[in-house]
Amino acid sequence: MEGVHGKFFSITDPKDVKTVIYKVNATDKQFLKESPKYTIEKLLCAEEEKERGIKKTFFIDESNDENEQLVILSFAKEKVVVNMGILENGKIKISKSPVPMKFNSIYEDKKTEYKNFRYTPNLKRQISIIDPETTEEVTPVLYFDKDTNEVKGKCELQPYKSYFAFEIRD
Repeated sequence: MEGVHGKFFSITDPKDVKTVIYKVNATDKQFLKESPKYTIEKLLCAEEEKERGIKKTFFIDESNDENEQLVILSFAKEKVVVNMGILENGKIKISKSPVPMKFNSIYEDKKTEYKNFRYTPNLKRQISIIDPETTEEVTPVLYFDKDTNEVKGKCELQPYKSYFAFEIRD
């Protein structure tokens, strides 16, 4: 992989499983008063079809951190398995006990908005809403809340569709 700067690692998804990985970032101390303590960043990946499934190579930009904390979400039919991991010295260490979670469809007759999650000054957030069928994030629309003097986001959720949302808290 010539020309790649930073860290990278690979996993292989079995058929009918889609994995996405997020890096957990600690907010700079100078922004902690008005921002969430932790934010998340979805890792970019390259996919390659293999006999046993899809090989995904995930990339982390060059950083000063020796250990990168990761949230690993593996989506399968009507369930998601949540794992924690650490990228340490170029090797990924995944927790031995995954946290299985099931989710049900949320029934809505009309479009709804999920809003009011805060952003840091560099426009990072602590929450992500994911379409489990495509594993793509629902793209939030940013707005400035004059009452709180903060940049916030809101997502439009479609009726008759399920979503997976997660948040990193203190």
